[in-house]
Amino acid sequence: MNKNREATQNATIWVVFCEETEIPWLRFLKRGFRHCFAIMLQRDRWVSVDPLSHHMEVCVQDVDSTFDLPAWLQGRGHRVVPVELMEAPRKMAPILPFTCVEAVKRMIGMHRWTVITPWQLYKAITPGHPANT
Repeated sequence: MNKNREATQNATIWVVFCEETEIPWLRFLKRGFRHCFAIMLQRDRWVSVDPLSHHMEVCVQDVDSTFDLPAWLQGRGHRVVPVELMEAPRKMAPILPFTCVEAVKRMIGMHRWTVITPWQLYKAITPGHPANT
């Protein structure tokens, strides 16, 4: 295993769920779960990966590593869930449309073809959620 993979193996990614969407047809999705993106702390810098419909926005945030970005996002009305990286199966992920959910699933190592909406992803990664018991 290479050093980069070892460094991220036990890392935590926070998945952020949002209400906002600029795409009208996404308004049919559950309120509060119309979009998702991920944040992580890498080498003392916060990094966000926001898969949008027209491009992927990857940003090193201009805040100190001691800044509690997950709490700040929660304070802005987003739902933030910490997730430990999973060991992704050594096979091709299911062929699904490239959405915010699919991008986040690949980041955390999830290959569940039944998870396609932000709400389904939330249920799948939230410990103690009735769907996980």
